[in-house]
Amino acid sequence: MLNVTPEMELYLNREAQKKGVSVEAYALEMLTEQISNKEKQSSLVDVLDSWLDEDDVQEQESTGEFLINALDEDRLSERKLFPPEMKGVSW
Repeated sequence: MLNVTPEMELYLNREAQKKGVSVEAYALEMLTEQISNKEKQSSLVDVLDSWLDEDDVQEQESTGEFLINALDEDRLSERKLFPPEMKGVSW
């Protein structure tokens, strides 16, 4: 037997009555549905995490080049922060 608040008990009784099932059957149905939803969410999170973990070297290089160009363009001085001749040496 679960200990539930009076409000929760009232809700369970009302919803079980609407469905024409016992309170126990309705509570079990709700718990089963909730667990199933949590498992689906967990699976979805795992898929999204796997996408984030995948190494996309080309995308990373492209993003790096974009950032370097953006930083060099927005400088007040004419001196580049990332001079091309230093690529592979200092950055």
